[in-house]
Amino acid sequence: MPVFPRPLALRRLPARYAGLVMPLVLSVMMTFVVSGIATLRSLGPTPDFLATWPAAWGLSWLVAFPTLLLVLPLVRRIVGLVVEPAAR
Repeated sequence: MPVFPRPLALRRLPARYAGLVMPLVLSVMMTFVVSGIATLRSLGPTPDFLATWPAAWGLSWLVAFPTLLLVLPLVRRIVGLVVEPAAR
């Protein structure tokens, strides 16, 4: 039976970085979608859309990521007031 080499395992970040990685991933995904919709609505499906969208996305991400870092603690408190704690 042939032995296949294991694919390289990706190293994972320590758990202490979750507070930065979560808003990073969230901001990348949300700004990608929202800037795409806003740019498409503004320009329509034209060749200018594909040329304009990356710059719009980059600018929106530069604003969104630090904003998420600042407001996330407040959002967690608000959610804690609205949602019952999980049963233990």
